[in-house]
Amino acid sequence: MSTDGHFQVLGSITRTTRRELILDRLRAAVTSGQIPPGTHLGEAELSAQLGVSRGTLREALRHLQEEGLLSKDSRGRLSVRVVSPDEVGEIFAVRYALESLAIALVCEREDLPAIGKTLSAALAKLQQSEMDTLDAQVAADLAFHEAICVASGNRTLVDSWRRVSGLARATITAAGRETARENMSAARHAPILDAIVSGDAAEATAVLREHNDVARARIVANLTAGAS
Repeated sequence: MSTDGHFQVLGSITRTTRRELILDRLRAAVTSGQIPPGTHLGEAELSAQLGVSRGTLREALRHLQEEGLLSKDSRGRLSVRVVSPDEVGEIFAVRYALESLAIALVCEREDLPAIGKTLSAALAKLQQSEMDTLDAQVAADLAFHEAICVASGNRTLVDSWRRVSGLARATITAAGRETARENMSAARHAPILDAIVSGDAAEATAVLREHNDVARARIVANLTAGAS
């Protein structure tokens, strides 16, 4: 596959800003499916299309690889990550383990009302993002889940979740635009917030389990249908 026609030359801007713009554009193109899974990203081709040096482009590609959106083959070539149904199940299982632990810790905190306000603000941003680009909605969705982990006060848990969040982006991309939008809706996340604010950890983790199971099943169904 080729990336021809996906980008415009960025023009004369600072190196730092240029790198950030490249990263944002590539991330949005991959997350939205504009550059489909399996597409090989050649440095020479991309650097010419974007009008930037290979070194600057390489930094952006490295960042996307760290996020889990790109993968490298045995020859060192980067491509948009292709996620299998089995990998989707594994990624969701790890996310649930981390987030359910975070919820249990949050529900024990004495400052739960204050945490509830923080999570409410994150949910409001998620709702606003539904009118924005898919990439913006992905960022808001992950920010809501990350806020739960941060509220746990467990730094190791947060670090672990952030390492997995890149793979979560890859599953969102695999879902396809319509399914991704549906999975990330604020309405689907509101019950999680309500259960956390109630302080009932068992109920909150049960709600999270259902939330994850439904999203995972939709993504796997899409992947399976696409492979048939």
